[in-house]
Amino acid sequence: MKYVCFGEIMGRINPVGFKRIVQTENFEITYGGGEANVAVSLANYGKDAAYVTKMPDNIISQAALRTLKAHNVNVNDVVFGGDRLGLYFVEKGASQRPSTVIYDRKHSAISEAKREDFDWNKIFKDCCWFHFTGITPALGKNVAEICIDACKTAKEKGIKVSCDLNYRAKLWSAKEACETMSKLMEYVDVLIANEEDSEKVFGISAPDSDVKSGELSKDGYMYVAKALKDRFGIPAVAITLRKSISASDNLWSGMLYKDNDFYFSKEYSVHIVDRVGGGDSFGGGLIYAISENYKNQDIIEFAVAASCLKHSIEGDFNEVSVQEVLKLMNGDGSGRVQR
Repeated sequence: MKYVCFGEIMGRINPVGFKRIVQTENFEITYGGGEANVAVSLANYGKDAAYVTKMPDNIISQAALRTLKAHNVNVNDVVFGGDRLGLYFVEKGASQRPSTVIYDRKHSAISEAKREDFDWNKIFKDCCWFHFTGITPALGKNVAEICIDACKTAKEKGIKVSCDLNYRAKLWSAKEACETMSKLMEYVDVLIANEEDSEKVFGISAPDSDVKSGELSKDGYMYVAKALKDRFGIPAVAITLRKSISASDNLWSGMLYKDNDFYFSKEYSVHIVDRVGGGDSFGGGLIYAISENYKNQDIIEFAVAASCLKHSIEGDFNEVSVQEVLKLMNGDGSGRVQR
């Protein structure tokens, strides 16, 4: 059965290493985007992952598609049209200097897509799971309508739907996000969020937690998860818990609210190589573990271990296998050389 991910893939442009944009003369380009990153994770775990988007018919798009194909992602339902592939510039942070992301995605092909571009009945043939993020409907009212079309069709066909809330203030206002995402939540079976998204989109905040100071309250996040489920009737809510010591060092864990009970993962001390795509790797791990009928505690342990490993990998994609995730999940996190 197929796992379909829908969204925007972009060219990621960044200086080599930890140089600042103003001091570099050489940039490297890779490709990534919230849903594309999830599709790659699922393909790496052996799932039949398909990615759907709209992109211009040019060699830059072909380079992006080649990257996905190299990761065994099915791109047969990609639609061609429009004038440009979106770009984003990443300046990786270190120590007390935060990472910075600058978008150059206005008038990208997917942002100007039309509802008739996507035949969801065809796309969802032999599909068991549909995934999107809050980034995609933020690209425009037209794209939000496409997301609603996809979710409605998925529900009609009995396909599970997951959504990563992923609020991006540079794309839309909190008011716009709340209005649109509230409509989409009625179709969602698995919601992924973090300590900021639920507050900024739905006004649901975790008591006794301070994002900037890194102080987290487990009771607060239990409250958030239950409030999300009660408001929208979502069967499963997963929340990533990041204690940010600096741009280089975080404490990373997660929580799952499912079957009316709460499950907390172990906490990892992470020294960050690249945190872009960290949340997407959590989503990919979560979807995989749920689809494999893992026990609820093991679902959140697998998702957090997968995303922990992603923080050590350059680029958007989580280049790990199921076996590597299970090894960390089961306690082997020493980092010793494997011979």
